[in-house]
Amino acid sequence: MAYVATRGGERAIEQAERLYRARMGTIDAARVAEIEAALPALVDRVMGEASLYARDLAALALAQTGGDIYEALLLLRAWRTTQPRLQVAEPIAPDGTFTHRRISAAFKDIPGGQILGPTLDYAHRLLATEVLDGMPHVPPPVTPAEAPCHATHPSLAAWQQAQGLLQPPDPVAVDRNEIPDLTREPLLFPAKRAHSLQSLARADTGGLLSLGYSAMRGYGNAHPTVNELRLSEAELRVAHPNGTVFSAGRVPVSQAEVVTTRGKDGLRLGFCATLGWNEIKVIAGATLDLNAPGAAKGSPVEQEFVLYHTEPVEASGFCIHFKLPHYVTFQSALDNLRAARANAAEAWGAPGPAPVPQEEPAE
Repeated sequence: MAYVATRGGERAIEQAERLYRARMGTIDAARVAEIEAALPALVDRVMGEASLYARDLAALALAQTGGDIYEALLLLRAWRTTQPRLQVAEPIAPDGTFTHRRISAAFKDIPGGQILGPTLDYAHRLLATEVLDGMPHVPPPVTPAEAPCHATHPSLAAWQQAQGLLQPPDPVAVDRNEIPDLTREPLLFPAKRAHSLQSLARADTGGLLSLGYSAMRGYGNAHPTVNELRLSEAELRVAHPNGTVFSAGRVPVSQAEVVTTRGKDGLRLGFCATLGWNEIKVIAGATLDLNAPGAAKGSPVEQEFVLYHTEPVEASGFCIHFKLPHYVTFQSALDNLRAARANAAEAWGAPGPAPVPQEEPAE
């Protein structure tokens, strides 16, 4: 594929960027703080797809790009590559996270109970148009619970393993320092389990939803049931050089486990987790993880198809590059088309195109 460099329009290019940025106006710390407070779900999505937990930087990227998610991701990922890796945190166990929401569609009475937490699942979808008339929309206060909920909740999958419903995980220990890092290593196929889960964690939410939905509608090989959906805060525990293990704070995480009963040895489980709270993404990602084993080559749930085509920066960059000048290749294609038509006309003895009649000049 050949490209032609855009030349001779440096001033036009500069003014085009200025036009874009003029729409955003002045960006200051107050605007960034307002985006972070007002759009937590969007900030969470950008953090997850950028592979970087930094709420203020994610909000800044959204402010700087006018809300263009793909441009914001590119900014945040580029910034992340300039930062050093200081430490590798200890593995996070789901039953040790500070749980805000935890539900199961597979079992009603799960160990620890169902925790609805913050959700719009059961709300009426009504647009608060009174806000446009000057009346602020004030949400009703939350009624305090009669008794505080437990901070942590047990793993449903562990309970199922104890019941013999789910195969226990591979007992082989994994050295956390040997786990591949997708942000530093290329994705090769067949992908390692760690690479696959990392790809799903930072995949495009819309892309996962589209492919996951296709699997749910029958284009996959396993129909999912949400075994456990959990929104929580995970404590990051790291080791100090002197050997002391300490907490570096908490980060919001989403995780979903989906199961299917079409397994020879009991339930089969699919898993997905990501930074921030993003239920749609992890349910769709877990569905694709569940469907990947044994998927036919080129199917919408096959590993390579899913992981390549839900990488947001790669996909958006490839799409954007079509806006670059393709004059050489396009004119070459037109020349081939004209030549083919001329050869066909000559082979069949057809006359060439009639000349365009010229108007007589007026007297």
